[in-house]
Amino acid sequence: MMALTRERLAPTAIGLGVARRMPLLAVLVGLCAAAVSVSGSWIPSLWGDEAASVLSAQRSIPSLFAMLGHVDAVHATYYLGLHFWIELFGASPFSVRFPSAVAIGVCVAGVVVLGTRLDSLTVGVVGGMICAVLPRVTGMGDEARSYAFTAAAATWLTIVFVSILRSERRRRRQWIVYGTVLAVGIYLFLYLALIAIAHLAVLLVSARTRPLIRPWARTMVVVVIVVSPLVVAGIFEHSQIGFLADRVTTDFYSLFVTVWFGMTSFAVVAWVAIIAAVAFFTRDVVARRARGLSNGDHSLSPTVVIGAWLFVPSVLLVSSRLLIPDFTARYLSMCAPAAALMMAIGVIRLAHRRVPLIALACAAIVAVAIPGWVQQRGPYAKNNSDWAVISADIRSLAQPGDAVAFDDSSRPSRRTRLAFDVYPAGFTGLDDITLKTPYSQNTTWFDSTYTVAEANRLGRLSGITRIWMVEYALPGHMDTAGISELESLGFTQRTSVRTHRSVIMGFTR
Repeated sequence: MMALTRERLAPTAIGLGVARRMPLLAVLVGLCAAAVSVSGSWIPSLWGDEAASVLSAQRSIPSLFAMLGHVDAVHATYYLGLHFWIELFGASPFSVRFPSAVAIGVCVAGVVVLGTRLDSLTVGVVGGMICAVLPRVTGMGDEARSYAFTAAAATWLTIVFVSILRSERRRRRQWIVYGTVLAVGIYLFLYLALIAIAHLAVLLVSARTRPLIRPWARTMVVVVIVVSPLVVAGIFEHSQIGFLADRVTTDFYSLFVTVWFGMTSFAVVAWVAIIAAVAFFTRDVVARRARGLSNGDHSLSPTVVIGAWLFVPSVLLVSSRLLIPDFTARYLSMCAPAAALMMAIGVIRLAHRRVPLIALACAAIVAVAIPGWVQQRGPYAKNNSDWAVISADIRSLAQPGDAVAFDDSSRPSRRTRLAFDVYPAGFTGLDDITLKTPYSQNTTWFDSTYTVAEANRLGRLSGITRIWMVEYALPGHMDTAGISELESLGFTQRTSVRTHRSVIMGFTR
């Protein structure tokens, strides 16, 4: 009966002992999560999305805002923050990824707080531990993108929401805090607005909380006004993600593995725990109804609050793809902390709240997560990018005064010339003969270039005796952009070095 009562309606206040221990445990688990994410974060080569972040952030402020008027306005807040970070700490892979690891620490600390307030300290700590090793979360934590910050914002927004639900007096300042966190989160990532819709779903569950719909709606009006510039910019620049229309983003693997978990083995364990949490909740509700007992107020039930956060944004965003191609699994990373909490509830209920069994289950979850963490820290873990290797190889092969050219026939996020921009140390003293307009002077985040033939007509090959051509290559296929032009100009290939996804060729005249 105690379990039924706890699931039916979480207590309105946590015990004094728990209140004293929770902040310290939240900080400790958050620090561990940040350490897990930052460890080895410098190993994988930066990839296309991260290049967009780094190159945008390295611009001057006027140049950045000029670019945002054409592309990536929805990432303006993150780029601006990263700009000042890079000015202080540089643009090495470790440096630009470190803020995301910190954001994961803040997120996981919030998971501990939220789980404790909704259910118990056990749920909070177990949820935080699971979140710290969740492959989707550790993947956000070693990436120079805004997803880790979005997950943190979603977590703390839900904490504020639960505080409003618990409050005996509906204070205006709580809604001001809620609206502020929501607006900041939306400026970090537009789709964070879906978390507010999930909260609305929770308010609709119970007659006791339905009166809160009115202040929620008033807050939403203010938030919409505040974020309207971003919404307008997102609409005008929506063609940026038009490529999603040509990709399969709603297949079984994407929806049930990639979206919250990131690897198949972990997803299997996760779904068992999540289904168990939902099944126990359903059983408790049915059992009370069969006994003629009131099911009471579910608005503070852990399963309802966390389940709404997990499923409502996912269903809305996936369904929207029927009308607009605007979904990819990464966009739902903000729901990964909810998956961790739901797993914690399922694990604890399956273990009948016995500490030894809970500890054993947590150890098993960590063990399942380790291979994913190791894979994420491989040198080519980020979309098979090998730009770090290209830079290192060029540094060992080329000499000052040599020229370099790149295969620009692939899509911008895969172009080999991005190695020059994000790992410039390997190209010191080399002449980039095909560069037309550098990204810092462009209205987009990448360079614009000439072909080899155009560069020759402009006299850029005059006096050049050796050129290093870097082609994009897949297993069994290699691009050949510019090679025939070089050969027609009297250059002969002397060297060829294959990397993971590219080929470096040396031509002499």
